[in-house]
Amino acid sequence: MNLRSSWTVELGQTREDTRLTQTGVTTLANPVQVRSGVLPGSYDGQYRLAAFWTFGSAPMTATVSEGRAVIQGEISQGAYPVTLPASETLTFAPGNAQYGRIDLIVLRIYDGLYDDNQRYEAKLEILQGAPDPTPQVPQIPDRCLPLYQVLVPAGASAGNGGIPWATSLTDLRTPVVSLGGILPVEGAVQPGAYPGQYQDAGGALQRWDGGAWVPYSSATGGIVPASAGNVPASYTGQYRDSSGGVLQRWNGTAWRPAQPGPYFTGSNDDGYTTSTTFSPTLQESPTPLSVSFTGPPSGAVLVNFGARIWSSSATHAVSMGMRLTQDTVTSIGESDEFAVVSTGTTPSSVASVTRFYNLTPGASYKLTAMFKVAANTTQVKGYFDSTFMMIHPQN
Repeated sequence: MNLRSSWTVELGQTREDTRLTQTGVTTLANPVQVRSGVLPGSYDGQYRLAAFWTFGSAPMTATVSEGRAVIQGEISQGAYPVTLPASETLTFAPGNAQYGRIDLIVLRIYDGLYDDNQRYEAKLEILQGAPDPTPQVPQIPDRCLPLYQVLVPAGASAGNGGIPWATSLTDLRTPVVSLGGILPVEGAVQPGAYPGQYQDAGGALQRWDGGAWVPYSSATGGIVPASAGNVPASYTGQYRDSSGGVLQRWNGTAWRPAQPGPYFTGSNDDGYTTSTTFSPTLQESPTPLSVSFTGPPSGAVLVNFGARIWSSSATHAVSMGMRLTQDTVTSIGESDEFAVVSTGTTPSSVASVTRFYNLTPGASYKLTAMFKVAANTTQVKGYFDSTFMMIHPQN
């Protein structure tokens, strides 16, 4: 039977049993294995990753700082925890006379259960590369965790200045954390092991959604901050804080105001009409008064409209109505039923509120002011000033 357990049998628990049944040790890679990597942390808390920090301490010698790490073997071998309790120095071989080479500083596990050499130890060592006009990284053996890549120039030796450490060291360390911990990302970004896993990537918290790392604010229920820019949402119905400070909602193709409106238009220029049927045009006034808006999710809006109205005749009524169009097609035509009306030569401020419903959510609408004067044969003029329209979407 392949099922393994720790601290159950009276006799016969193997080292392999112990490694395979460790839980909570490090970041998961799959249901059985964990990631190989270095445990994060520093003495003063200023740095993510201080373990195994390496620096040149002599022309051909590097010092590797203390630290802890986990090295995952093959799926049946388990994970090997290792600790370097004090710093250690490594000396590099002189460079080739003609060509440079790439060496690796590694943590390596020798386990005679799986190797031919019958060694049982953990080693901090150098994997030496081959000199070449275009040097390549040496092949990495099993149960081996690279820490740093070192470019050894041609002819490098203790006598001629050695390795230029400031430019030759490349950090390959990747951190791992305990089960459920938030992983501080350093180096290559690796896939998550399960939806809901978190990592801290460059100061931004991210969540694994099953296929990609997404900003935590972009995960389910999160509000995307304005600093994220104009990026698509993760799902329809997600919210974001826009750069203008307006809460917006993703409708599946674009960001729209979460609470659209109110929409307003108005004019302080007066004009008149002699038309006895509703018309959007006023003489001595600019272009027709109209306002565009998007149909809200409820499909209903309240429209508040009005003007200062008077007539050149004491007996002829003057009316202001509205026409609603959807993508240039009339949805609700102008009607006396919801018009505001005034009669007389003295200006009167008149206004009304009406409700339009059964609108299509997300559709583009335009509301246009319409004007007329009662039927007459003496060219009576109907005057309009301080006209306005305001649209309030309903929830």
